[in-house]
Amino acid sequence: MMKENLIKIYERSFIDNWELPVLTDYNTGETLTYGDFSRNIAKLHLLFQNCGVKQGDRIALIGKNIPNWITAFMATITYGAVIVPILQEFNPADAQHIINHSEATMLFASKNIWENLEFDKLPRVRAVFQIEDMGLLAEKEGSDVISKAKQGLEDAFNEKYSQGFYRNDIHFAEVPNEALVEINYTSGTTGFSKGVMLTANNLAGNVVYGINSGLHFRGSRALAFLPLAHAFGCAFDMLTPLAVGSHITLLGRIPSPKILVKAMAEIKPNLVLTVPLVLEKIYTKMIVPMISRGALRWALAVPYLDRRIYSQIRNKLIEAFGGEFEEVIVGGAPFNAEVEDFLYKIKFPFTVGYGMTECGPLVSHTPWREFVPHSAGRILPGIMECKILSDDPENIPGEICVRGENVMQGYFHNTEATDKVLHEDGWLHTGDMGTLNADGTLFIRGRLKTMLLSSSGQNIYPEEIEAKLNNMLYVSESLVVMREGKLVALVYPDYDSMDQLGVTRDKLPALMEEIRTELNKLVAPYERIAKIQLMATEFDKTPKRSIKRYLYSN
Repeated sequence: MMKENLIKIYERSFIDNWELPVLTDYNTGETLTYGDFSRNIAKLHLLFQNCGVKQGDRIALIGKNIPNWITAFMATITYGAVIVPILQEFNPADAQHIINHSEATMLFASKNIWENLEFDKLPRVRAVFQIEDMGLLAEKEGSDVISKAKQGLEDAFNEKYSQGFYRNDIHFAEVPNEALVEINYTSGTTGFSKGVMLTANNLAGNVVYGINSGLHFRGSRALAFLPLAHAFGCAFDMLTPLAVGSHITLLGRIPSPKILVKAMAEIKPNLVLTVPLVLEKIYTKMIVPMISRGALRWALAVPYLDRRIYSQIRNKLIEAFGGEFEEVIVGGAPFNAEVEDFLYKIKFPFTVGYGMTECGPLVSHTPWREFVPHSAGRILPGIMECKILSDDPENIPGEICVRGENVMQGYFHNTEATDKVLHEDGWLHTGDMGTLNADGTLFIRGRLKTMLLSSSGQNIYPEEIEAKLNNMLYVSESLVVMREGKLVALVYPDYDSMDQLGVTRDKLPALMEEIRTELNKLVAPYERIAKIQLMATEFDKTPKRSIKRYLYSN
């Protein structure tokens, strides 16, 4: 069933919410209303028109979260062109490859990123604009059409809207929902990126679900600290709030616990989207030291007293997130079981969702009051369906396959990769392993590609072992691999903790042997680690901060 037209959702929202604030840059304090925002979009539409941009042309966008990033994104899709958002964490060579592979004809980039790109290696790009001030950075030699269009933009805009630009002047392109509106490049752990083709209907499936959930509403507040070039942040920190008249504040800096808690206290968001790492850091830096103190540790062992203490911790944590949110939605990566169990025990209002770029991104979500611990929520009713490739889907993990509104068209210029995952009957093979309850509640076990087979034929999900290992003192990050039929844990030590506790590096081998012994008590016999191998440096990671497993598999 085709959803409401995506572009018309925004046309109506911007008209209805004209006088309300829409975007605030947290660092500068600059705020735009929906009217200001619409005016800036109209200017870009006129620039695109005068530069000869056609519907369906690709426009690439790379840089940090600032209001002009969102303006470039929304101006592109409401013009009928195709946006190509690129995570700014991609190295320059990969970013250039994505710009070229997507066949982008125009590029919006942050100045610091543009300084590391080479214009002569972007043969299709006609012009580059700096997103900080929308100034022209470069254009193809022998063509001054774009520089003239940019220089004359204010005059052309004032001539077109001689009476001024008002809400009745908002008219966006006719873009059918089946049209391609976005190519989002994955930052996979398999060594290369694929361009996920998302239609207006794919995005509308996510946005309409977000609208109907009521988590964002007219006048609500959002604090966007996830990268908007990533599907999770894009759909629910940007596209959904813009559809209902929310006010988005862009953090625009690395969300350390200290910075985040300060911003949350000031903004008081009504919904918090985060990745597990943020909650895990807050847990280890704020909560663990608190509950490990002698007197408090003793008090937590006393019935009834523990409830009061947990209630106080819950209230402090809610206050740390601004105190006015309905729920915290965790997604984008596996959640540490210890942290999840603690938050559930203290009745913190959080829920875990599941998604992937190929679904723009959402597959499953449950409101926090109905959330089942260690699940990834329920499959979106009426939007997505799911099946598990297993003889006993409720108990024996199998590959998760999904079908429905949110599933991509395929990978751009990559039929081979598309055919591997997207079958003719519409089922998308996610590559994730899991089980599915009768009520549609999904449980993720791990990646199909990372699953290991024990000598006794048991399936081993290394992510589950790594989660336990990463909880242990002196372990910063880990990777479990199979070497000569035995499980080996590669560990990068937590040198900060060692320094704070006065532990010298010559003690590491003995400490790791203690950790291995402790870990092996927590896992099944076939999951026991034979050896811990220390890593001299952090693991190589994707722009999404996932470890590139393929580099360490041998």
